[in-house]
This record gives sequence, C-alpha cells and structure tokens, in this order.
Amino acid sequence: MKVSVIIPVYNSSKYIKKCIDSLISQTLKDAEFLFIDNGSTDDSPLIIKSYKDERVKYLKTKERGISIARNYGLEKSIGETICFVDSDDYVKEDMLEKMYRKMHDENLDVVICDYNTVDSINYNIVREDKLIQFNNTTLKDTPNLSIDINLGPCNKLFKRELFNGLEFPVGIKYEDFKLVSILFDKANKIGKVNESLCFFTHHANSETTTMDERIFDIFISFDELLYYFKDKKYIKKSLDSLVILKLTDYCLLQKYQKNLKLGYKFIDEAFEYIEKNTINYKSNECFNKMNFFKQLISKNKFFTKFYCRIYHIS
Repeated sequence: MKVSVIIPVYNSSKYIKKCIDSLISQTLKDAEFLFIDNGSTDDSPLIIKSYKDERVKYLKTKERGISIARNYGLEKSIGETICFVDSDDYVKEDMLEKMYRKMHDENLDVVICDYNTVDSINYNIVREDKLIQFNNTTLKDTPNLSIDINLGPCNKLFKRELFNGLEFPVGIKYEDFKLVSILFDKANKIGKVNESLCFFTHHANSETTTMDERIFDIFISFDELLYYFKDKKYIKKSLDSLVILKLTDYCLLQKYQKNLKLGYKFIDEAFEYIEKNTINYKSNECFNKMNFFKQLISKNKFFTKFYCRIYHIS
C-alpha cells in the first residue's frame, strides 16, 4: 500500500461527502482512506458506510479528541506513507499521485504542497496560500521552514518511519505544530510540489468558537518544542521567530475571547513567555514582515490589550 490517508471525523455530515468523493477520485489508486469516527452524533457514520469502495474504511475510537483519532489511524494504517486530511476539507484528484511520485523519485521523507482556503458555503476560494518555494532540503539547512511553512499535518505526505516512537500529544490543544516540527527535524530530505493540491474550509466565526481557556495549552506545546530543540543551536533563531509570531498573533485574536479578562490574562502570560524564552524579541526580524501598525501593536503589551478592547467581538 503506497499511501494511507487518515481523516478524523466528528459531526461532519454537512461536508464529509465532498471529502470522500475527492479521495476516491484520486488518480493514485493504491491507497486507503481511514475515517476515524471520534464520537459523532450526526449522520457522518452512515455517510461513510454508504460508500462501497473497499479503500474507504470506517473506524471508531472510544475516546474523543483529534489527536486520539490521528494516533488510532496511525496504528491501524498500513501504507508506506501517511497523509492527513480533515473531514471538512477536500483535495485535488491528482494530489496523492503528484506528492507520492515526487517523494519516490527524489527519495524524500516529507513532501509539502500549497493549498487554497475556501468558504464553507459555496466553496469559493477565500485565499490562495502559496508557501515559499525551495529546493529539496533539511530543517538543519533551512531552519526557517519552521516559520515559512505551516506546521499543521495536512497538505503534507510523510514517510511512515518518521512516526516511529512519536504520536500526536493527547489532551491539549495546538498539538500539531510540535509534532510536525519534530517530523521535519527527523526527515533526511524535505521537498515541495509548487501547486495548490488541497482545499481547507474556513468556517464563519471559527475564531470565536475556539477562544476559550484552552488557548493556554499553547504554552505547554511550546515548552515541549523548545525542550526538544534545546541542544540544536541551528534552529534557535527560527524558533525565536516562531514563538514571537505565534504568540503575538494569538494575542491579537483575544479580541474574539468572550471573557476579555481571560484574554488579558493570556496576553500577560504570552508577553512574559516571549521575554523569557527569546532573545531581544523586539528586534527579531520576524517583525519586518509586518506593516507598521501591526508591528507597533505586536511589540507592546499595552497596545495589544487596547486593540483587543477596541475591537472586542463577544
């Protein structure tokens, strides 16, 4: 089996048919599609089971959580390579073939592709996400991959052996960027298909539905990530940028936090974390990519809180 595609499912009946159709239409036929039901209470299981394609496999976990679903999929899959797709997303019909061929022909451990973000109603393209282009490389040779490439597990194809001894962290939010960073570090060679091969669905009010106390889990993920890389000096500068970019962005997103006091608490802890774990953060080159207004706000805790209060959306 060339490719195992792992798809966590939780109450996705509105979108999952488009996801399944895009997978069973793949030009690469030697693949399996593992739909891991994570406690759905809607018609998602019935829709999945209605497909008679033997490549479509329905599995169910006893516990809930996207990490649990992905880990179970890794355990039950048999492909030589692993791909992750979310149940409300879909892919181009030649995605797996193009990514697998590049991996096989150029002896890569990870292949990345560009993607489009679409709206959840008409699937119109909201944004074309063109990532940086690069020649086949490693994280050691190109440490800025950690900030220039999105660190979610989707839009990527991984060799299975990279996951030996690894799994998605369970019980915390923001679990994926730590694991993907480690997978990048383990890879002997990383390549990219410079084409948008998958479509991520953006849901209205998605920011408001995720702003709660779980936002503080990001500190746990960063602690574990920094510990893993603590003796790898080649990536220190890029990790500083990653910490600053992620945390300042999430600080600005506190305008969606229903409890603004909780948002202020996160902002306080985020700036404390940045000051403690990065060097001269206000001089970090990551700010050069921001416009003047965003730079001014992102460098200053008081301005960040003021911005969130002015634009608060409860």
